[in-house]
Amino acid sequence: MAITPVAPIFVTEEFAQLHDELLQLLRGLAPADWHKPTVAGAWTVKDIAAHLLDSDIRRLAFQRDNLPPVPPDNPISSYQDLVGFLNQLNADWVKAMRRVSPPLLTEFLASTGPQVADLFRSLDPFGKALFGVAWAGEMESANWFDIAREYTEKWHHQQQIRDAVGAPSLYARKWLHPVLDAFLRGLPHTYREVPATDGIQIIFRVTGEAGGAWTLRREADAWQLYRGEETDAACVVAFDQDTAWRLLTKGLARAEAAARVTITGETALGQPLLGMLAVMA
Repeated sequence: MAITPVAPIFVTEEFAQLHDELLQLLRGLAPADWHKPTVAGAWTVKDIAAHLLDSDIRRLAFQRDNLPPVPPDNPISSYQDLVGFLNQLNADWVKAMRRVSPPLLTEFLASTGPQVADLFRSLDPFGKALFGVAWAGEMESANWFDIAREYTEKWHHQQQIRDAVGAPSLYARKWLHPVLDAFLRGLPHTYREVPATDGIQIIFRVTGEAGGAWTLRREADAWQLYRGEETDAACVVAFDQDTAWRLLTKGLARAEAAARVTITGETALGQPLLGMLAVMA
């Protein structure tokens, strides 16, 4: 199979449909389900739903309505400063939303979700995004990547709720493949300090209905990402789709991830994946 350059990811319509799946899920929860713990740290199911509402409101306020973003209390001079600022914003919102009932929270989401989808439909996919995809190393991104990043947020948080309450996973290719494709756009940034001679290739093979193959190739002293794979690879990293999304969203400890990922060839070239994240952390 020949490799081809990665192409833009267009998920505007899937974004709207994913929101419909969320509403159906939340409306079917029993009262006790809202208080169940999740893998998202100390957050319960209700806390995750509140966070999803927060992301909708921020998007509408800042991008559609041109409200200036909340300024940080302290200067942001590093990636970790940005992460700390965002974590505090998230914590403040979730704490405040604990006084809001699940039915009211669901009603709010039913209102904001379609508005965000309409906003995304109105944007030029190749125009400058409001936010760069920082975990992929981009200070400035195109709208299509920002929207794809937002889709990954909505999908993986909904999946965390599904895990917590025992609801069916959204692992069909329609839902999960765009998530994996977007997540793996962070590979060149993850490998930015990994030296190699030009022409060295690393294959990342994700098994399962939503999976595929991606190749990281060293060119002109930088790493470039491609779709597909060729036979001439120095290293092959193989893992299933369940491992992929959990690993890249802090859902697996490094030791557990290492046990679920198979690295062949020059194993040192596969190790950076085990520390990779496609969320702000």
